[in-house]
Amino acid sequence: MITQALPTPRISRALIDITPAILLGLVCLVLWEAAIWLFKVEPYVLPAPSAIALVMIEQFPVLAVAALVTAEEILIGFILSAVTGIAVAVIIARFETFGRALYPLIVLFQNVPKVALAPIFILWFGYDLAPKVLLIVVIAFFPVAIGMLSGLQSVDPSLVSLMRSVGAGPGTILKRVRLPHALPQLMAGLKVAVTLSVIGALVGEFAGASAGLGYLIQFASTQLETALVFAAILFVSVLGLVFYYVVEMAEQYLIPWAPKFADANNR
Repeated sequence: MITQALPTPRISRALIDITPAILLGLVCLVLWEAAIWLFKVEPYVLPAPSAIALVMIEQFPVLAVAALVTAEEILIGFILSAVTGIAVAVIIARFETFGRALYPLIVLFQNVPKVALAPIFILWFGYDLAPKVLLIVVIAFFPVAIGMLSGLQSVDPSLVSLMRSVGAGPGTILKRVRLPHALPQLMAGLKVAVTLSVIGALVGEFAGASAGLGYLIQFASTQLETALVFAAILFVSVLGLVFYYVVEMAEQYLIPWAPKFADANNR
């Protein structure tokens, strides 16, 4: 006797949670299509969703190649941003005197307009991968550093004192207590950083590139191919969404004991 596997409760909950968003999106698309038809808006001003979908089908190979270029920039830049942010936070927390001197400089650097840095990086490193990755790092490392540092510094002092009383040194306390305690704040910073990485990649491609979704958006806008611009923007949005939920899944794997995951698993 063949039995059909029933969907797990977690999958059912996920489908229930996402259904309102899908329905709202469909309503918005219908209203958008109707408004274009009713007010007879020119396609080069605002294309209809159907026109954008048609361009996505026709230009899918071009969009896919551009998306792969941008995805590579985002992935490498995000990883380097995470490493840089974690390293900066650990240095500030581990070496207090040096950290007090370094922290204001990092905040000062964060206030530098990153758009102004893009052409400088292009001038220094050319039009290849390096300037885009470097721009992503300077844009996205800060929330990682702040989240990690907040977690490292928010450890219960009595727990630190207990570790010291049994002979644990600063390195052991950092590894055994501070780093595990900082994971929730770190993951929150990483989720912010991955969205900033998408923005950084686009800014870098706008400043100077020969491939990627940012380059495609600029090229299509100069040709008044607005439907292609919207199609590329949609690809960028989906790309950012995918990266965000990859980090979300990593968070659930690394800290399943966090309240939001523990509550969801106990439902």
